[in-house]
Amino acid sequence: MLDWEDLRHFTAFADAGSLAAAARLLQVEHATVARRIAALEAALGLKLVDRRARAYALTADGGRIAALGRQMREGAEAVARAAVAGQHAIGGRVSISVPPATAATQLAPHLGQLRRRHPAIHLLLIAETRMASLRTETDLALRLGRPEDPELVVRRLRRLGFSWYAAPAYLAATPKDRYEFVGYDESLDDSPQQRRLFEFAAGRPLVLRSNSADVQRAAVRAGAGIALLADFPENLADPAMVRLDVPGPRLERDLWLVVHRDLRQAPAVRAVAEFLIEVLADPTLPA
Repeated sequence: MLDWEDLRHFTAFADAGSLAAAARLLQVEHATVARRIAALEAALGLKLVDRRARAYALTADGGRIAALGRQMREGAEAVARAAVAGQHAIGGRVSISVPPATAATQLAPHLGQLRRRHPAIHLLLIAETRMASLRTETDLALRLGRPEDPELVVRRLRRLGFSWYAAPAYLAATPKDRYEFVGYDESLDDSPQQRRLFEFAAGRPLVLRSNSADVQRAAVRAGAGIALLADFPENLADPAMVRLDVPGPRLERDLWLVVHRDLRQAPAVRAVAEFLIEVLADPTLPA
């Protein structure tokens, strides 16, 4: 008899391309993924993967089963979203995926107000740089960059500017041609902030990389180098950092509120979304 969990693990492998990547996605050991694939092959009587020395590769049958598995997964996800959307009480768990610096400095200070307004809502605030799936991983997301998925409903909240920051003592002691830089890790090398950093650094070294803007900020305050940080009020008012006067246009990015269209009318999700708009949206900026 077909076990949905076996099919789910196999489909994750087909999407991720390797046992290790599928294991990270599913938060299990890679041996579990391999065992689930073998169990699915036994249940179906089909060879779904070629087991090579260093990797698994899909067979033709494996490709066809993976396509069907994706359809089943999408159906299950739609059922889950419909169940949430059909709830009438403003309560339950609502998850939000937020860039870490925005979560810590812009959103967290307002969460007491949300708690008092909707005491039956239990919030899961996920501070992360990656783009969590609005289908399976989170109910709402704040993102720097507008998603193009037609199944997502988006609203622009505000425009964030970015500037170069350094400790005053670092600038006083370091000639411009000896500047060193603090930036994101390799997973964000394609982000606009990191591309601007590489352009400005012009071959000068990145002495520290972190996926956390808060870690970068702490490093700058300690005199480790120069970083491109958001112009949050906390950064602008921090006496341990100053903004550099750098010629050229300032980097700006829009902050978007994102929700799956199937969830936008769920009472608890809608209540949290309205709260986010209230506390974060710039009223002078068209949505």
